[in-house]
Amino acid sequence: MEATVPDERPSAEGPATFREVFAQREFRAVFAAGALSWVGDYVAKAAVTLLVYQQTKSVALSAAAFAVSYLPWLLGGPVLAALAERYPYRRVMVACDVIRTALMLLIALPDLPVQAVLVLIFAATLANPPSQAAKSALMPQILAGDRLVVGLSLNSSVGQAAQVVGYLLGAAVAAIDPALALLINAVTFAVSALLVRLGVRDRAPMMTTAQRSHLLRETGQGFQIVFGTPVLRAIAVLVFSAMLFSIVPEGLAAGWANRDDNGDLDAGLAQAVIMMANPLGFILGGLLVSRLFGPARRLALMRPLAVFAPLALVPALFDPPPIVVALLAALCGFAVAGMLPMANGLFVQALPGEFRARAFGVMATGVQVIQGMAVLVTGLLAERFSIPLVVGVWSAAGVVLMVVASLRWPDQQTVDGAIAAASAANAGSPANPTPGATPAGPPEPRAGDDRRRHAVS
Repeated sequence: MEATVPDERPSAEGPATFREVFAQREFRAVFAAGALSWVGDYVAKAAVTLLVYQQTKSVALSAAAFAVSYLPWLLGGPVLAALAERYPYRRVMVACDVIRTALMLLIALPDLPVQAVLVLIFAATLANPPSQAAKSALMPQILAGDRLVVGLSLNSSVGQAAQVVGYLLGAAVAAIDPALALLINAVTFAVSALLVRLGVRDRAPMMTTAQRSHLLRETGQGFQIVFGTPVLRAIAVLVFSAMLFSIVPEGLAAGWANRDDNGDLDAGLAQAVIMMANPLGFILGGLLVSRLFGPARRLALMRPLAVFAPLALVPALFDPPPIVVALLAALCGFAVAGMLPMANGLFVQALPGEFRARAFGVMATGVQVIQGMAVLVTGLLAERFSIPLVVGVWSAAGVVLMVVASLRWPDQQTVDGAIAAASAANAGSPANPTPGATPAGPPEPRAGDDRRRHAVS
């Protein structure tokens, strides 16, 4: 009997459950490894920032130690991510974790000069793009159908939770001994490498030796597939637009919390509440939307949620107190988390497997650059205008941008064509993620499954 690849397209059936997703052994390994390394990363950021400040008493150098972790994405994220396409994803993830373990142990050495600390941090974070690209490309090989969407939502939520836990734990441990916090990070990377090595089966690389060309050319192909394919381009615009404004309250939290008219709320507490609101809203939105709504309903909600996300921040124009600002930021995070996993799921379905790591590298780099640019631009505007005015007007512009992006969404025929083309390309791939399977074409709608209406509304 001929095997078929599971239908990865959303259906009108009920949502996949968390139990079904965690029943996959490989997903459990990747999920646990990712959670550990994320927590360790944020612990290390808090520790290194404090370590550099203790040694230099310089706020600028301390900030540089924090910011240097983003440089690899800005300087060569897509190129580094393209490396992941050349090798088995498991091997890439394990190698990156081992490298980061060794470098974190070096950073923890006593009396290390600040310059050496900054160089080692930069070297360690060079492993982030290929590791994250490999992980993102591996997920569709582990999970199919709505399990993939729920799995992506769980990964996004645990990433946000790791940020909150990591910063709190890092600040607490670093206050006692920054080197101890760095050792904790090294241990998390080592355990992550072990979990991936033992819990994920080895697969052939998506790109064969014969398909290799020049690394820069391969990187360019990643940009071409993302921005040259109408469906992928539409998803990229939607995701990038969401990142353009959702980060702003977090980025301006310090300035907002330290204004003179914040009432009796302590400035430090106000800043913490605002900064934690968006990640907490994101966690809640990702878990609730993926669990309470079926795939078809999530498709229908994707674009309304995309418009609602910036709309939630527009009331900042009325200069609310920090607690209300935090509530608005949480609502924005909730909406972004509700639409992002479905957008990512569609991205995977319309993307040929051999380009997954490179395409995810392009997307991740775009998110990093756009978030940094949004904070920089709004920060400069806040030097001349009030923060509530800047956030409110910026968010109102985001509503317009999201409405335009939603109205320009590709029609169903284009979406179906992109998914069918990707399925055909994956069928002919020598590294077909389902060995021995014969990929199925676009399935016929079942009775009561009005897929066309839900996919575009």
